[in-house]
Amino acid sequence: MPSALDQQYEAVLGMLTGEGGMLQIAETEDGRKYVSNFPPTLPGMFDAFAMMNADKLAVISGDERLTFAELNALSTRLAKALVARGTKKGDRIAIAMRNCTAWIVAYQAILKAGGVATLINGWWREGELTHALKLTEPAMVIAAAPHTQMVQSLGLDLDVVDVDIAEYGEKAFGSLMIGGHDAIALPTVTPDDDATILFTSGSTGDAKGALSTHMQVAQAAYIYTVSLMVLKGVLTAQNRYEERELRQLVAVPLFHVTGEVPTMLTSYVIGRALVLMHKWDAEEALRLTQEEGITHFTGVPTMAAEMLTHPKRDEYDLSSLGYINSGGAPRPAAHVQKQAEEMPKMQSIQGYGLTETNAVGCGIFFENYLEKPTSTGRAQVPFVEVGIFDDDGKSLDQGEKGEVGLRSIATIKEYYRNPEATAAAYTDDGYFLSGDIGYLDEEGYLFIVDRKKDIIIRGGENIAAAEVEGALYAIDGVEECAVIAAKDERLGEVPLAIVHGDNLDEASLRDTLCKKLAAFKVPDRFIFSDDPLPKLGTGKIDRVSLKAKHGG
Repeated sequence: MPSALDQQYEAVLGMLTGEGGMLQIAETEDGRKYVSNFPPTLPGMFDAFAMMNADKLAVISGDERLTFAELNALSTRLAKALVARGTKKGDRIAIAMRNCTAWIVAYQAILKAGGVATLINGWWREGELTHALKLTEPAMVIAAAPHTQMVQSLGLDLDVVDVDIAEYGEKAFGSLMIGGHDAIALPTVTPDDDATILFTSGSTGDAKGALSTHMQVAQAAYIYTVSLMVLKGVLTAQNRYEERELRQLVAVPLFHVTGEVPTMLTSYVIGRALVLMHKWDAEEALRLTQEEGITHFTGVPTMAAEMLTHPKRDEYDLSSLGYINSGGAPRPAAHVQKQAEEMPKMQSIQGYGLTETNAVGCGIFFENYLEKPTSTGRAQVPFVEVGIFDDDGKSLDQGEKGEVGLRSIATIKEYYRNPEATAAAYTDDGYFLSGDIGYLDEEGYLFIVDRKKDIIIRGGENIAAAEVEGALYAIDGVEECAVIAAKDERLGEVPLAIVHGDNLDEASLRDTLCKKLAAFKVPDRFIFSDDPLPKLGTGKIDRVSLKAKHGG
């Protein structure tokens, strides 16, 4: 039987989507539900909601502040400048810079110019960056130091636009914005046009490019918008909702799907200001919460825990903070309980989604989170379907464990230039196979119990074990290695390398890997084995026994 909160949720959802409600829901031919009375493209979203929220602040970054109207106008001017420079509809244009106002302006401008926003992971090293740029072949890279120098050093003959993120507004984009571009017409963008490429680590090592259309990305933002509208209705009915100017602390990278969709794009729809952090610092998050009146926080569980357990927490006024949203990894049940006891007005929400689903999937919130803290929650109704599948793609019954599949309007179009991986990722009836092992309880709550793929999630960052192992095997003296997930109280899990070989030491291995891989991928610990690593009957390394021995 649904919980009391779930029944309230569905009652409010029914009012919002029923006859005469604010939201109109339609279905595709294959039964996927979507919001039909919101703009179906991202440029349409930007224009419509900038008009609705014109005078509200959209971005707060230090002393730089832009309203929605100012942000939309600036991105339109940049879009016309991009077209004047030669951008054609369908061109991939990469963004390589840290969180800043210019990143958001560039993202919107690329989409308005008909380009495909290609979101570069800001923590990558040269090898990872080279792979992504060779895969996507961008017509232009919009970058800021130090990424500008890194891209230029690769020798790929790319058009690189250097952005000075110390400057504000048009000045940040320098000569690109000089000249009269007002008369330039922007292309017409359709819902089925390509919109974004995000990169995701798979079990094969090299990052894959997850390509989405405008419809898929826009609907993902609308699905999150619907959830927030319903939760607001629930709290209002309970006399628990406090009307405030909405402020979202952006503590996660904008190049990640969590930063892009539920954080940035959803904020655009609901008129919520983005308060940017350049890098994570728990006390700075507390300071910004007090000074800017932060109402929403979204981050990996580690970030929430560091805020709530910070020794100076009580020195800051956190009364504006109504929502702690987390994703990317499970949040320990003890953290949820501690928050409920010490900050009862602060609501917890945990989400489960993937880069390939544009962050859409399941969610658990409020008292449901306290009742089932180890669950990722129910599907985001009415838009998402969750299935559990065996190795042959057969659907399993409630309570049976198998691979989790997600089906919605927001799932990606394909892995860019990788039809084999795309085909392998979907069931015949359109469920995207997550690589996670889980089950559904009698109330439709999803529980993740294991992972099918060798992916390590370090504080929300996905790490492919195969990629780290490949870098290790390239080092002289490494004969065998296995990279596994080891439990970590702060980050959830971290990579641990077990290495067999001659004349090896941790300092030299670490130094070499730091030059090849993003810092978060470098193993936290190394174990050196005098003997060859254990094998299965197939001759493959026995990861199960290694995880059992060293993963705790």
